[in-house]
Amino acid sequence: MNNIENKGRIITMAVIFGLIMLLFFCTLFKIQIIDAPLYATAGSVSSRTSVIPATRGEILDRNGNPLVTNRQGNSVVFEASGFPTSDSERNALIYSLIRLFEVNKETWTDNLPILLNERGVFLFEPDREYDIAVMKSRDMLNLNDYATAENCMDALIDMFHLEEYKPSDARKIASVRYEMKRLAFSVSYPYTFAEDVSTKLVAKIKENSAYYRGVTAEIVTYREYADGTIAPHILGVVGPISAEEYAARKDDGYGMNDVIGKSGLESAEESYLKGTDGKRLITTNADGSKTSTVMTPPKQGNTIITTLDTHLQKVVQDSLGKTLNSISKPIPSAGAALVIKVNTGEVLASATYPSYDNNTYTEDYEKLAANKDGNPLYNRALLSTYEPGSTIKMSVALAALEEGVIDEDTRVFCSGTYTYLGQKFKCEQAHTTSYQNVITALCESCNSFFYDCGKNLGYAKINEYRTMLGLAQKTGIELSEAIGAMDSPEYRASLNQPWYAGYNVQTAIGQGNLFTPIQMANYCAIIANGGTRYRLHFIKSIKSYDYSETVLENVPEVLGKTGFREENFELVKRGMYRFCKVGYGAKYFRELPVDVAGKTGTSQAVWTGSDGRRIKINNAFFVSFAPYDDPEIALCIVGEGVSTSTSLLPIATDIYNFYFSADGSVGNAPAENKLIG
Repeated sequence: MNNIENKGRIITMAVIFGLIMLLFFCTLFKIQIIDAPLYATAGSVSSRTSVIPATRGEILDRNGNPLVTNRQGNSVVFEASGFPTSDSERNALIYSLIRLFEVNKETWTDNLPILLNERGVFLFEPDREYDIAVMKSRDMLNLNDYATAENCMDALIDMFHLEEYKPSDARKIASVRYEMKRLAFSVSYPYTFAEDVSTKLVAKIKENSAYYRGVTAEIVTYREYADGTIAPHILGVVGPISAEEYAARKDDGYGMNDVIGKSGLESAEESYLKGTDGKRLITTNADGSKTSTVMTPPKQGNTIITTLDTHLQKVVQDSLGKTLNSISKPIPSAGAALVIKVNTGEVLASATYPSYDNNTYTEDYEKLAANKDGNPLYNRALLSTYEPGSTIKMSVALAALEEGVIDEDTRVFCSGTYTYLGQKFKCEQAHTTSYQNVITALCESCNSFFYDCGKNLGYAKINEYRTMLGLAQKTGIELSEAIGAMDSPEYRASLNQPWYAGYNVQTAIGQGNLFTPIQMANYCAIIANGGTRYRLHFIKSIKSYDYSETVLENVPEVLGKTGFREENFELVKRGMYRFCKVGYGAKYFRELPVDVAGKTGTSQAVWTGSDGRRIKINNAFFVSFAPYDDPEIALCIVGEGVSTSTSLLPIATDIYNFYFSADGSVGNAPAENKLIG
């Protein structure tokens, strides 16, 4: 019995000893490993944590060519631990820095929504309503909603003791002091005074570090575009997060000094591109030296692989600009062009003219924004709506064929005038025969044939078929797009206009309808592939930054099928083919390596200039697909103020020459530039 009792005591003691040792080792591990950064600050003057910004994800084309990448540069930052504390010293230091930057022709962050005009009057900056409201708020200047820009400036001068400075200088200093206050400048929140600063200027600041107390330079990453002129409307830009954006996103981990996507894919795919910020512990020792310990490493954003092809995009952009500028017009050159794959919905190229360079966007912004007539910042390919002219006739032909209103043998006499309910409607096209069937009517764009279809179908039935063909419908693209409109009594009522019976025939040739270029390209693709409507997309896939994981893979997504009979599609496509083979388009396409099908169109519009001038113009269109016998791509080209639609056909020729040439290029680019996927 004693042996058993002794054995039990030994086991109990061993268990207790083991638990004590386990507790000891756990405590030791916590002190030496987990809490090491905290204990490392022992004997230090101060310590703070700072954010390590994650590197933004890259954007590539479909072949892996870089479109948007990152580079390293300098930011000039204020650190509260060494920065002057008195208003007079802060103002003097900031004013000296501003003068240094101005002398060296470099920019610093100026987000104050107040301008000083040439007469010395303070005014609110246009389109900054939210920022102005924040500035007047209780947490900032605590002013009434009706406070003027002068009232706000007086409050800023009083708050930051800027009375000794002249108004222009006081405004500059106030812009920095205000941002420091808004962004809660403190030991925990450094303030970025300037971004992308030259190494030469950073060196000057460091040489005068005794005066510029608390002013340091940090190496950070900046967005860089391989070619800033390639698809800027699609790729978009980034910029400092605004007060409004911060208020909406602070719970998602955004800081007041973050950079955020402002437009294009940079904005639409922000959640994928941003990455995850890390944390660093910065310790200032008694001797003034600093140590930095990474507590949580940052994680780079995902890589977006687009459906765009850099080389095709450049061909489309260059040809669009060159051709539009070669055409005599009463208004500034403007237009758009798109190329999509008919069996996947991938957008291979999307061009808007006039355009801009993403690499100089910030410097050029004021000039770009001021160009109200050309409006180069506007994405015409996705947002502009146009009456489509005769390019709409394929939808009417399909509706009439499907409804049994016409068949392959139907003939309509065209005398140049069509009479409906006592009203005369013109057809001004020259025809090879006065009796038109669906094929010749599409080739020769006979209005009379389609007036007759419109009379027998009516607007409601025509609109039913246009809806199935994706017109006045969202395409599903990742970016903002306009919807447009189809003519109807309801639409006219929304414009405070009456509906007339004659609109039934006018809608059959495109009048009264508004569609976007991307819708028209998709409409052509649906005809080309025999009735399948795919969701259009700019993103092919999204990969983790190290390519170890596929975050998203866009496979062809069918939004709908028309169910139209194959023989009816074939009749319509034969009419489009005839236009390019023996019609007005023949001379442009006869030398191509493939057969092409297409349809031109023009529509009348009124252009209003920034000076109030109103000019009657024609807009021109061309929709097309190729190869005719086995379609791969469809395109839409739009030219504003272009009176003759055939003048756009050289753009299509350039596109098809590139895409279908033996080496996949217009020039002598290597074969690997051929589109893949």
